[in-house]
Amino acid sequence: MDEPRAGRVTRLARLAQGVQSSRDGLAAQGGRAQGTQGPRRPLALRSPFALGFMGAVGALLAFWLAQRVVQIGSILILVVVAMFLAVGLNPLVEFFVRLRIRRSVALILVAVLVLAAITGFVIAIVPVISDQVTALVDNVPTWIHDLRNNQTIKHYDQKYDILNKLQDALTGGSIAKKVFGGVVGVGLAVLGAIVNIFIVIVLTVYFLGALPAIKRGTYSLVPASNRERVTELGDRILANVGAYVIGAFVVAMCAGLSSLVFLFLVGLGAYAVALSLVVTVLDVIPMIGATLGAVVVTLIGFATDPRIGLFCLIFYVLYQQVENYLIYPRVMARSVNVPGWLIVVAALIGASLLGVIGALLAIPVAAAILLIVREVVIPRQQTR
Repeated sequence: MDEPRAGRVTRLARLAQGVQSSRDGLAAQGGRAQGTQGPRRPLALRSPFALGFMGAVGALLAFWLAQRVVQIGSILILVVVAMFLAVGLNPLVEFFVRLRIRRSVALILVAVLVLAAITGFVIAIVPVISDQVTALVDNVPTWIHDLRNNQTIKHYDQKYDILNKLQDALTGGSIAKKVFGGVVGVGLAVLGAIVNIFIVIVLTVYFLGALPAIKRGTYSLVPASNRERVTELGDRILANVGAYVIGAFVVAMCAGLSSLVFLFLVGLGAYAVALSLVVTVLDVIPMIGATLGAVVVTLIGFATDPRIGLFCLIFYVLYQQVENYLIYPRVMARSVNVPGWLIVVAALIGASLLGVIGALLAIPVAAAILLIVREVVIPRQQTR
């Protein structure tokens, strides 16, 4: 390379270096003008302080959300019950639709049938319960007098005054005051129950009418690649819920019909229809429904005649064993395809978590989980 050309390259290099120095100087002056010293350092998001702060904020937010959920817990339970009833009644609506009846008309027919059943139950049972409770209270002094003649009970009664306290509790209305808080408490409890029933009925009708749209909207949230499979499993789960409702109705009808025959034979024919209806409705509740119905009928039997009450007690103790270990597991195993032992375990867990509502919902939930395990989890494990 000749000397003139080398000189030009050197001058260009110095010129470029000077331009870069000027840029650095201007940047430094701008940084000082903004009050910064040197290049900016990024915020350390993984520092212990930042992690602790974000964790505390997340915990407070979770606590706040949990409190809000607890506040609306009763409403959520009513919504879940209404949705459960809507899914259970949907097969009946579909039956009318298959008869070439419009869905809106079928929905009205089902709603009328349900309301008629509830009204008939109330009309049939309220007079019987009122009459028999009055008779039960009127017979309490006679029973107390008979117990006083028993030597063993007489010894403890003289020592602890048991029978007088029992008679005062049963005839003085103190039980109702303690349980419901007096007349005002009874009225509020009845009003609250009526309001909840009305809300459930209204929500059930709305959900039953909008069930196809609800299903389509829910399935549309699933990615298109998995939507067909999810739709299939979702429809099968809803079908299992409907089958569970039908199975529960079959079990309840078995209890009601057997009670009807027994009450006619034992001498309670005047109240046989109403009491068998009570047993049928209460028997829908898993695990404890049959016991509640047995207690009602047995108390009325004792109010009518102690021997009839004893016969009722023996009959329902034996029948409950047959229902719990023979009828209920077999019917439910065919309806929802769930093993008998899992039905009992699910009902116990549901009852311990949410009481009667939990017992009602436990078996369909167990059937849904078992279906997902059989159709999704196990096949994936086989392909690995």
